[in-house]
Amino acid sequence: MATSTPSTPRGALSLAATLLTATIALYMALVAFGNITDFGTNQQFVRHVLAMDTTFKDEDLMWRAVTSRGLQDAAYVAIIVWETVAALVLIYGSWLWARRDDVRARRMSTYGLLMVMLLFGAGFIGIGGEWFSMWQSEDWNGLDAATRVFLFSGVVLIVNQLPAPRAEAPAAN
Repeated sequence: MATSTPSTPRGALSLAATLLTATIALYMALVAFGNITDFGTNQQFVRHVLAMDTTFKDEDLMWRAVTSRGLQDAAYVAIIVWETVAALVLIYGSWLWARRDDVRARRMSTYGLLMVMLLFGAGFIGIGGEWFSMWQSEDWNGLDAATRVFLFSGVVLIVNQLPAPRAEAPAAN
């Protein structure tokens, strides 16, 4: 006679990981979709940040400026590709959470969340904000938005990494 194990109810932590990962997946999918369907808006943003044309124009920093339209557009396309891949990885991670495949869900969600954090942390805050002095621009400064996404993704990553609660043994009669 085969014994069956009753399915355990969905834990609150697993549900939180599912919904929060799905939220970041939705956000990244919408960002990528927006950048693809309205290519020119953020293309201008990337061009101005890389050209450093609205910074203080300190001659000690302006050598960093990238003024080649081809390189600017290549950087923008690379950003869109990264956003799209991150969204797909997070969608897959969300699907795995929903299927209760927690081990693979945690792994895929971690990869996707790290992709988001690298883009917004290293890419927008580090390279855009510091290397290209985006912080100096009143018009083309995305540091606040990048910081929000970086921090939210970090919180979701922490939730994804929390250990699952152990099932309690049934009480003896």
